[in-house]
Amino acid sequence: MDGSVVAGGPSPPPPPVAELGDTDNLILHWDPTVLPSCNEMVFDGNYSTHAVRNSVAGTRFSHKKSPSQAITVVQLEDEFRHMLVSRANNYEINSLVDLGSLSLTHSNSDAEDEKYQLQRAEGSSSDQFTSYRSTSSIHVIDLLPPDAVNNLRSIADRMIAAGYGRECFQLYGSVRKSVLELCFLHLGIERLRICDVQRLEWDALESKIRRWIRTARVCFRIIFASERRLCDLLFKGLSGDETPFVESVKGLAIQLLSFAEAISIGRRSPEKLFKVLDLHDALTDLLPDIAIIFRSRGSESINTQVVEIIARLAQAVRGILLEFENAILKEPSKIPVPGGTIHPLTRYVMNYIGLISDYKQTLFQLINSRPTLLLGNGFGGDFPDIELPEPLNQSPLAFHLIWIIFILQFNIEIKAQVYKDDSLSHLFLTNNLHYIVQKIKGSTELKELIGDDYPRKLTAKFRQLATGYERTTWLKILYCLRDEGLHTGGSLSSSVSKSSLRERFKAFNAAFEEVHRTQSLWCVPDSQLREELKISILGKLLPAYRSFLGRFRSEIESRRHPEMYLKYSTEDLEIALADFFEGCQPRPLGRRKSR
Repeated sequence: MDGSVVAGGPSPPPPPVAELGDTDNLILHWDPTVLPSCNEMVFDGNYSTHAVRNSVAGTRFSHKKSPSQAITVVQLEDEFRHMLVSRANNYEINSLVDLGSLSLTHSNSDAEDEKYQLQRAEGSSSDQFTSYRSTSSIHVIDLLPPDAVNNLRSIADRMIAAGYGRECFQLYGSVRKSVLELCFLHLGIERLRICDVQRLEWDALESKIRRWIRTARVCFRIIFASERRLCDLLFKGLSGDETPFVESVKGLAIQLLSFAEAISIGRRSPEKLFKVLDLHDALTDLLPDIAIIFRSRGSESINTQVVEIIARLAQAVRGILLEFENAILKEPSKIPVPGGTIHPLTRYVMNYIGLISDYKQTLFQLINSRPTLLLGNGFGGDFPDIELPEPLNQSPLAFHLIWIIFILQFNIEIKAQVYKDDSLSHLFLTNNLHYIVQKIKGSTELKELIGDDYPRKLTAKFRQLATGYERTTWLKILYCLRDEGLHTGGSLSSSVSKSSLRERFKAFNAAFEEVHRTQSLWCVPDSQLREELKISILGKLLPAYRSFLGRFRSEIESRRHPEMYLKYSTEDLEIALADFFEGCQPRPLGRRKSR
């Protein structure tokens, strides 16, 4: 008899477990015809790694009938899957997100870098289970305990040697991919097509970009890095093309990057600039880590894709800046802002370029050409009297900022023309140019970028405009206080015409009351500029009025109803001027009885 089981005959009793060796006992544990009552997995027991290796050594090539023939590839796969699932270390997604917000600064320690490279190269060494860090922000966590890694490697080693490597890789990739998909779910990573991303409203998209950056750091520097290490520990030297890692991670990495790709090719509207820069900086910072993690021939396309996305984001930044410049130049609103205050466009543009200066280190690299219009001979239209900035030895970024301010000034000059009152038009321009200068001076980064020359020219311009406001408003009032035309004989030594003098006081009172009524509603938001204007007006008005009163008060007081003409003292005018440029209804003008 050859020991085979005869159909219909009684089955031979199983050999006593005590009589078997460790390896044979393990094999019988797998064989349901020998131990049919045993349903638990082998690796839930205490079998040694040596026994595992011996048990699977001849699975494919042994021709001698033995208990090892009962071990099927399916059963080995079941053990492999069971251990991958049951022995996986649990970790909190929230804690990973916290780790993902660690500093992005890279260390320069050569010793640490050499240690990392050594550990990476010796993934199967005795100290392979200790967490390690690279000189970047990679933070690796243990996904399986050391004994499980040893046993899994033993099974993988024998399956690959027996010709079942592809099945082993697919199984590993399937299990780990399921784990990663669950991680993605907890991290809130959605499956969005490029067209879905591009249809999102900006508020929603801005929030998603902010979350994506944080999530990408977690995925690449912790989750994918840890998967890379686990794959190295299990398959280093067993899989030349690192198929298991590609099977488990590549598809999800592509899914993650599709969002950034959608942003990089999306519509280039000005409000997107800073989030696009954030995305560019985040991916640029991650690139060295991605190059380490996706270093194999099968996964290097991920690294290539990131490089291409970064390049497209850089191009998007340049395109958005051009769109921003064109939008300022063509901003169409022609409705005058009430009270000649700072135009919303001025606030928006200056706050915008203030944020641009915060990204100067990145923009120095990305903005590599000067604005073409600035260097041309014409602008395709009639510009107001604005002095073009000189092309000094400045960076292309600084040139763009100066150009943006210049075209803002141009647009504001156009908007000033819609005011019917020349005084209000001058005040509007004074407000806006003063605001531009103050925003430049208030930002160290912006001031360093632009330099002192152009702000100095703008300062001279707004002071000139302030003088223009005073001239158009107060010359006609001060004109009422002149001596010419008051004397009957035409000379200053002749007698004063009482009727002409009364008319002169009436004209002054009416003009001042009208200016007080209207210009109290006008607005100068900057308190220092507001006070400077008031002081300048007082310096011209009060001495002239005091002198006029001194010369002609007695002429009016000697006639009937002097209060009709001597309505205000110098103190009344000073109090009234406090109402100017406050943007609200003025107080009633005070009237002091003539003495």
